[in-house]
Amino acid sequence: MHSSLNWTSRLISRALRSSFSTLLETATGGGGAAAAKGAVKSGSASGPECGANPSKPRFVSVVCGFAKDNLRHKYRPGKYGEDSWFKASTEQADVMGVADGVGGWRSYGIDPGEFSSFLMRTCERLVHCSHFNPQRPVNLLAYSYCELMEQKKPILGSSTACVLILNRETSTVHTANIGDSGFIVVRQGQVVHKSEEQQHYFNTPFQLSLPPPGHGPNVLSDSPESADTMSFPVKDGDVILIATDGVFDNVPEDLMLQVLSEVEGERDPVKLQMTANSLALMARTLSLNSEFLSPFALSARRNNIQARGGKPDDITVVLATVAM
Repeated sequence: MHSSLNWTSRLISRALRSSFSTLLETATGGGGAAAAKGAVKSGSASGPECGANPSKPRFVSVVCGFAKDNLRHKYRPGKYGEDSWFKASTEQADVMGVADGVGGWRSYGIDPGEFSSFLMRTCERLVHCSHFNPQRPVNLLAYSYCELMEQKKPILGSSTACVLILNRETSTVHTANIGDSGFIVVRQGQVVHKSEEQQHYFNTPFQLSLPPPGHGPNVLSDSPESADTMSFPVKDGDVILIATDGVFDNVPEDLMLQVLSEVEGERDPVKLQMTANSLALMARTLSLNSEFLSPFALSARRNNIQARGGKPDDITVVLATVAM
């Protein structure tokens, strides 16, 4: 199985080097949009050109992703289907986040992506407010959720979320995670930190929610304060991946580690973008493989549910390295 996956990984990387050549040429432009069967990238580096102090640690970061249904979801900045993401940088912190709108709301006529998108857009704005605390990512989630609840036109639905802050004054990362999105930190070929998914029961993650009137008692709704939080120092060259469950449910950790280890210490956004593209396309390919024994299928079997194959889903990859 692993030899097959390694072969797939090499094949995907080779295809990306040719198919994404035009896309990669624009990666150092700090944004823009390009697509390859639904994949869209965005690259940037927090550094002198972004107003950051080069003597302090910073993230060099890029983004790539796929919408599960490319026909239904047209590209919008900060979104891949029902997934949303943001990146922000200030003198005191670099911040990244992802959110995954719960797709079940679509059967009620509710767009699940609106909830996750509002959360991430609001988090991004709050990073630049005077009361922003670079040690409290859970505050970003709490304040964003409160603003969502106070909208005159209700934004209904629910979402998982993960926010990660690099405090540039202390070289410390602070995280807050609700549900089954998450992060992983790689150093010297080893996973040194990672989030733990929060589940009420199988395939039912913790989530922030605003249900339609009358549905409250039947809808799971967790408070921002229930987020799993972590703080840890980072070192120069550390690789940090923050992603939605479309990645973690389909890419085995050992294969993910192999891919991420290749860009330890990398500061070239183009090369980072190639790795983000490779990882996103790998997740997409495996999600559509009905014979692959995915992490999601293995989890189902641990819960006495016979399952095989990947889990088709929206996919969001936010990839960063620490530069000091």
